[in-house]
Amino acid sequence: MTGAQAVVKAMEEQKVKTVFGYPGAAICPLYNALIDSGITHVLTRHEQGAAHAANGYARATGLTGVCIATSGPGATNLITGLATAHMDSIPLVAITGQVATNLIGRDVFQEADITGAAMPFCKHSYLVKNAGDLPRIIAEAFHIASTGRPGPVLIDLPVDVQNQETDYMRPESINIRGYKPTYKGSRMQAKKIAGILNKAERPVICAGGGIISSGSSGEMLKLADMLGIPVVTTLMGIGSIPSAHKLCMGMLGSHGTKAANSAINKADLLLILGARVGDRSMSSTAQIAAKATIVHVDIDPAEIGKNINVDIPVVGDLKNVLKDIISILDDSRDSTTEDAAKAWREELFKIKASSGPEEKYLATNKKSVNPKRFINMLSGMVPEDTVITTEVGQNQIWAANHYSISRPRTFITSGGLGTMGYGLPASIGAAEALPGKTVINISGDGSFQMSLQELGTIKQHKTAVKIIIFNNSRLGMVRELQACKYEGRCTQVFLDDNPDFMMLAEAYGISHFRLDNDEGAKDAIINMFAKKGPFLLECIVDPEEPTL
Repeated sequence: MTGAQAVVKAMEEQKVKTVFGYPGAAICPLYNALIDSGITHVLTRHEQGAAHAANGYARATGLTGVCIATSGPGATNLITGLATAHMDSIPLVAITGQVATNLIGRDVFQEADITGAAMPFCKHSYLVKNAGDLPRIIAEAFHIASTGRPGPVLIDLPVDVQNQETDYMRPESINIRGYKPTYKGSRMQAKKIAGILNKAERPVICAGGGIISSGSSGEMLKLADMLGIPVVTTLMGIGSIPSAHKLCMGMLGSHGTKAANSAINKADLLLILGARVGDRSMSSTAQIAAKATIVHVDIDPAEIGKNINVDIPVVGDLKNVLKDIISILDDSRDSTTEDAAKAWREELFKIKASSGPEEKYLATNKKSVNPKRFINMLSGMVPEDTVITTEVGQNQIWAANHYSISRPRTFITSGGLGTMGYGLPASIGAAEALPGKTVINISGDGSFQMSLQELGTIKQHKTAVKIIIFNNSRLGMVRELQACKYEGRCTQVFLDDNPDFMMLAEAYGISHFRLDNDEGAKDAIINMFAKKGPFLLECIVDPEEPTL
């Protein structure tokens, strides 16, 4: 078979069902081979959209997403998508076309050193020189992307290698020298953690995205319930504990809840599980470290101690480490400690209750749509397994703080890189992964325009995504920053000449409606779901509506 056919066969062996991409001359042999396979290809309208769609597919399923692009600009257009996946630890395999091997380095048409350019954003990269290596390389790429700390892997595939004939030799096993992730945590460290947990009076669990990627939400909840430990989440950790759970204090950080930030700052034991300790979540690390014993569990040893001083580090898979801790815990908590822990929980419950919706949040607005009220209403009207994707900006924080998430892998957003234009293509990936499930993309008018061309993908593939645009004619979060830190000198954040989103939806044959006040919100949501297929709902928001 040809090298291109070998790639397709190897992907089929990895049980790949769907790929996202955009063709070009240097990747045509692979596209020709895909025609004869059972793999579904989704044609996006931009290569970056293909990477984000593969990301959404991976996050909705826990599988490895696949995206394909041609050489040169096709490949470089993937870089933002690769960086997004890298920062959020999402398993991705990107396959790029490349000029013929004898032309590499001669700056021929559509040549780019993509393995070099994408190196900072990939776990590993391959420049394939021999078609006979492809079965092994594909198997290794999927293994690297999905194991240890997940992330993107790039395979650069010269056009002559795609056409080269080879005998397909399936690798019997995968053994990569130097790549041996640690899955089993130290039993001794687990005993230390169990001992400290039994003595802690103000313990807090910080659940990061690693809880979701490791599938350890059940173990984390069991530990929290056993000892009554309050849980805060990072943005990526949303969904690891149901929002309605009594012990859930919400998202922490600069755009988090008062209860979550109070819990972190007053804790005497902070158990960080699968979180990078990014500046947006824990900017006051000195204050936290001064008041609490810090335990950090992560499969990536490079993250432990990088941004915060750690008292008890544990490298390992969260599921295994949490099982060890739970198995060691006993009933040695004395009554004094238990009483203090109970008082601690009650204190946080009061803060959580007192910082809930204010009257203005609950009251209807006849002049515009209150996005917080709308999102809260939306979450009560859709199934629990509804998948929410968001863009980046105010819309993201409104969704994070006011939509009640019940399950892991149902809140999909760009965390570490903060990539505008991520949510719409990610919703396409999630919808392709979960046919029949409700998928909603929540966006702002600015971020929506970063990837609105993907409406063409939605139209072509009849993707039943429900799109909600909060239109305040502003780059809202940047406007807030300028108003706060630059003496109100707001510049280049005004989008008053936005396109008519209703006419745009009409052009793509997508059902649509514009909502300009709170009173019609419930009916608008009902009508959106009454329509089969994709729907675009534009909500007019006050330009001065704050993020928090």
